[in-house]
Amino acid sequence: MLRKNFLPSIADLLAFEAAARHTSISRAAEELHLTQSAVSRQIRQLEAQLGMAVFHRVRQRVVLTDAGRVYAADVRAVLQQLASATQKTMAWSDGGGLLNLAVLPTFGTRWLIPRLPDFAALHPEVTVNIAARSEPFDFAQEPLDAAIHFGAPLWAGAVCEYLMHEQVVPVCSPAYRQRLGIAQVPDLTRAVLLQQTTRPTQWADWFEQVGTDGQHALRGPRYEQFAMIAQAAVSGLGAALLPRFLVEAEIASGALVQLFAQALQSSDAYYVVYPESRAQAPLVTAFRDWIREAAKPAVALP
Repeated sequence: MLRKNFLPSIADLLAFEAAARHTSISRAAEELHLTQSAVSRQIRQLEAQLGMAVFHRVRQRVVLTDAGRVYAADVRAVLQQLASATQKTMAWSDGGGLLNLAVLPTFGTRWLIPRLPDFAALHPEVTVNIAARSEPFDFAQEPLDAAIHFGAPLWAGAVCEYLMHEQVVPVCSPAYRQRLGIAQVPDLTRAVLLQQTTRPTQWADWFEQVGTDGQHALRGPRYEQFAMIAQAAVSGLGAALLPRFLVEAEIASGALVQLFAQALQSSDAYYVVYPESRAQAPLVTAFRDWIREAAKPAVALP
């Protein structure tokens, strides 16, 4: 049970957090639209409840003590969670809801967001918030309802439902292909191979699949995200291996050309993931059903 003596007032916590962030009572007072004496009084009340000082007073500034520094980080996280919970509850006031998603950055930008108007048309009452996440996380520790995951269908405490595999194809700008005279796979030995940091053997795997010597397959500049590699390829910095559905627009516009028909398909795939505790939540099931249907055409892409 929550004990009252361990629960400071929200006003005291807000004053403390603002002063800690600004290292200034006066600036905290300006932000909170209070007087300096009111902010100082709230901080003294908090310190009395804690039984210790959270600030050192240095001239016109306040500097966190060691204990205050730890407490400030915890308080900031709690206030953010409280604000998020309040926003989520307020979103239901008009009969709608709030759906918080975690997505892979490039997947979100290039595939999901362009298709979200279709979801909005089906569920106009739902507000969708999107955060970027590249690695699995603990749903119990994050205010998120679902995520998009690439890899194996493994996520502790969560359900993984298959969306699609990737068809990874070699691309470059038309000018780069013309300048290097790339017409056959062996011609790639003259090219700069743009590398994906998280998939360091991708070019080697592709060369092995097409039966060509790829001694230089591990060489080349490395980029952390597909969006970076795509832009590097468009800019003529080299040839890239990219999921075709992520560069459909560039290929259609002529900014990129697919060099060869051979595609690499990994054993990993994209999944929509949601915590087991929310498996029957209406917004989660609505999003899951919609995105599984939206992903179907991408499976058939060459």
